[in-house]
Amino acid sequence: MDTLLDVIIILCQVLMAAIFTRVILSWLSTRPGNPLVTIIDAITEPILGPLRRIIPSAGTFDFSPLVAMMLLYVIIIVVDQVSS
Repeated sequence: MDTLLDVIIILCQVLMAAIFTRVILSWLSTRPGNPLVTIIDAITEPILGPLRRIIPSAGTFDFSPLVAMMLLYVIIIVVDQVSS
């Protein structure tokens, strides 16, 4: 059981890192066909897409990465408490 919970925590941490990377890459001018951008988009879009439909954007600022990272952090805290 602890191994499964550890995998969930690691998965959440990897997703948080991918979302953070996507935010940083969105500030840089990268080529649309860049393999790194394509991979990061494929990893993060299943999480960010549904959140974008729920959370309204404030002008050009997209709050969905922030909300996604907060939700993932809450999941990490809950899973850590369950495993203790």
